[in-house]
Amino acid sequence: MRSTRLHLAVPPILMACLLAGCSTSGSGDGSLLSPRGSSSSQYIAALQGGIVGRSGVAVSESDRSRALEAEYRALEAAPGGQPVVWKGRDVSGEVVAAAPYQVGSQNCRQYTHTVSSNGREVKARGAACRNDNGTWTPLS
Repeated sequence: MRSTRLHLAVPPILMACLLAGCSTSGSGDGSLLSPRGSSSSQYIAALQGGIVGRSGVAVSESDRSRALEAEYRALEAAPGGQPVVWKGRDVSGEVVAAAPYQVGSQNCRQYTHTVSSNGREVKARGAACRNDNGTWTPLS
């Protein structure tokens, strides 16, 4: 069976804008580019370090931002089972979210984050639920 990878390319200027915390108007669908006045830092902060933060792999702040952005994109938009790949200076990873499920009125997803660094691969698992404001909160 052939595996397909979902590469979400973000132009460098857009990524800089997103990571800098500026807001961009969009469709109002609750995505990262929503006009709700929320900056991308709100979406990243809501992940509380994500599961990459619990992987035990030391990553730079810029690589952590890339990893958390990939976690958000996998949770928010990736089809179930499709990897969202990211690459940093000396580390890379892929985030795979499962199909969404309901907990009360919230959409939730389980996901895995595989981080590769110095020839070592670490896989962390977690779950998160989507809030009304479009952020995702990890489940303990």
